[in-house]
Amino acid sequence: MEERAEEKLAKMIDAARMYYQLDYSQQEIARLFGVSRPTVSRFLQQAKDEGYVQITIHDPRESSVMLAEQLEQAFGLKKAVVVTVPQYDEEIVKKYLGETAAEYVRDTVKDGDIIAATWGTTLYEVALNLKDKHVKDVKVVQLNGGVSHSETNTYAHEIIHLFGKAFHTVPYFIPLPAIVDHPVVKQSIESDRHIRGILELGKQSNIAVVTVGAPTEDSVLIRADYFTEDELALIYERGAGDICSRYIDAQGQLCSEELSQRTIGIDLEELRHKEQSILVAGGARKVNGIRGALRGGYTNVLITDHVTAAYLLEGAQDAPTQAKGENQP
Repeated sequence: MEERAEEKLAKMIDAARMYYQLDYSQQEIARLFGVSRPTVSRFLQQAKDEGYVQITIHDPRESSVMLAEQLEQAFGLKKAVVVTVPQYDEEIVKKYLGETAAEYVRDTVKDGDIIAATWGTTLYEVALNLKDKHVKDVKVVQLNGGVSHSETNTYAHEIIHLFGKAFHTVPYFIPLPAIVDHPVVKQSIESDRHIRGILELGKQSNIAVVTVGAPTEDSVLIRADYFTEDELALIYERGAGDICSRYIDAQGQLCSEELSQRTIGIDLEELRHKEQSILVAGGARKVNGIRGALRGGYTNVLITDHVTAAYLLEGAQDAPTQAKGENQP
């Protein structure tokens, strides 16, 4: 009897291996063992019941929730949303972040809110995915200048227009460049009562939607042709990223006070006081910029991808270099 019990156990384990590891069908196993298919089914059920087979399901949504909770604790955030992306590719990351951030913004906005947004390709994806919501007395305003000196499109006008359309309100634009040549020019522009009123509305906004740009030659801000060669050298040397056209280092400090004094738009300090300061950003080149923004306390809500989230939690000093299409570390 003992030998037959051992033979039965061996058959049960063999059947389980063939079914779960080698992808044999129950009918194929039955034919090879010379038994009926219901007998094979009983073998497999018994193997699970007695603990010889343990099935673990890895749900990426659960992993994302855990990463989000860790980000909230590590950086003192009100909320973190982590999106699982199929490939760690810049354009794919933007698409997924755009969809998720648009849903988050739509769910967040309520009657009487003032929503302020910056510009760039990531926020353009958000704007494109933003669905209509019938709310009352909502205002939408541009956070910083976005007129380019080159043919590069900042999408500033399109983003604010689409935000206004989604929330059924006429938006307020800043029809000016992000950065001017001299502080005195900025002071003169901002003394105009119409411009001053729009900038003040940006300060009053309770919801700000921003992103970070990478200090690279193909970034929208750099391609917009605002900087001299010396300024570019400083940005490449010290910059971790830019928020609202202001470059910060890895600790969240301004790279250049002089550049900041020529930048038209909200001061970064103002972002710290928003009810919701929502940072939407992800991808290998933006890790340092996101970390700088978090360390500087400019955001209390982060929407990012799962690979970037892991890098942020590792606390690496330099942004990782990832091959295009490469998956998580």
